[in-house]
Amino acid sequence: MYLLINIIGILVFIGVAFLFSKDKKHVDWRSVITMLVINVFLAWFLTGFSIGIDGVKAAANAFNWMVQISYSGIGFALASWVDVKQMDFVTSSLLPILMIVPLFDILTYIGFLPWLIKWVGRGLAFVTRQPKFESFFAVEMMFLGNTEALAVSSLQLKQMKAQRLVTIAMMSMSCVTASILGAYMQMMPGEYVIAAVPINIVNAIIVTIILNPVTVTPEEDTIAKIGGSSQVEENNQTTDTSGSEDLAEAQVKEDMKPKKEPFFSFLGDSILGAGKLVLIILANVIAFVALAKLIDEGLQLIFPWLTLENILGVIMFPFAWLLGLDVPTAFKFAQFMGTKLVTNEFVVMGKVSPVVDTYAPHFKAMLTVFLTSFANLSTTGMIIGAFKGIVDRKKNDVISKNVGYMLLSGVLVSLMSAGVVGLFSW
Repeated sequence: MYLLINIIGILVFIGVAFLFSKDKKHVDWRSVITMLVINVFLAWFLTGFSIGIDGVKAAANAFNWMVQISYSGIGFALASWVDVKQMDFVTSSLLPILMIVPLFDILTYIGFLPWLIKWVGRGLAFVTRQPKFESFFAVEMMFLGNTEALAVSSLQLKQMKAQRLVTIAMMSMSCVTASILGAYMQMMPGEYVIAAVPINIVNAIIVTIILNPVTVTPEEDTIAKIGGSSQVEENNQTTDTSGSEDLAEAQVKEDMKPKKEPFFSFLGDSILGAGKLVLIILANVIAFVALAKLIDEGLQLIFPWLTLENILGVIMFPFAWLLGLDVPTAFKFAQFMGTKLVTNEFVVMGKVSPVVDTYAPHFKAMLTVFLTSFANLSTTGMIIGAFKGIVDRKKNDVISKNVGYMLLSGVLVSLMSAGVVGLFSW
């Protein structure tokens, strides 16, 4: 029975996307069905097939290996924080970012990540029959994060029409930065964290092409050259997209020709950027947890049983129940969903980390996948702020008017991903 509800739930989430679609007549259902089949296969392969399970476990072990290595650096500076029976959230989950972020930046500096992103993105575009850049951007976000991907693709974004930019903004809600996966895996089951990443990518495309169908001409269907965020400069020239993709890329190279920053200068900037990221996450977690507690104390002055989690649980309950959960479990899941959306994923992960292994397999798998994304209210401000520094005011205003769609997209992608993985985790 619960499996049937889970299947119905996935179809309901697609139906909600269609209900709010900006152009119902032009939804490419062939692509939607193709990608849904791909995602069901991915979920089965990564969570229910021995080779796939071994693959995600190997990837999770690789990230954990990097985290363990990072502890040597942390222990050198802060031995009393590491050589303890139980490391706190900052030491175990956040400080490893200081090594992992520069590592991914180095892979970008030497050209490996841009090469990988480019070809995986093109392969995804071929399979899904979607515009090249949208597929490219989905893969780009997986490695770089939303604001970073926007920065390195700024030249392309300046040339795109506002309607496509809205799609990119909606997709940005569903990303997760590869360099933070190690932090997630210190709190949640690593195999489901890894599985969520490719599934989120495909679901982001499914949801956005239903919510915001866009017709892209062959002349518009090009990919500008990826660069580093430190290489992005203000450039008001436009690239001629009347030729082939190769011609467009050649024109971009001719127009920009960014000079490569010296390696150690680049590495220093990367390390400082990682430090800022740690402080940003830490500040957000402290502030959100404290504010949530303040709200709870205020609500309980009215009714002793009234809490923010209970209110959010009631709002999100129907969606949680559609994931194939019994009523009490669905309400608990809904509370976590609501808390994540108004705060961030780290707040919920920190709360459930000590007990996550006691949850039933279905609940644990879906909760981990749902939390593995940046979809929350604060992310909308980050994305709009990033676009404000890239595109003109008129286009940015169009994006700003679609904040509701951005949040809806992020929620639906997280629900779709959780639902698809839940089919094979019982």
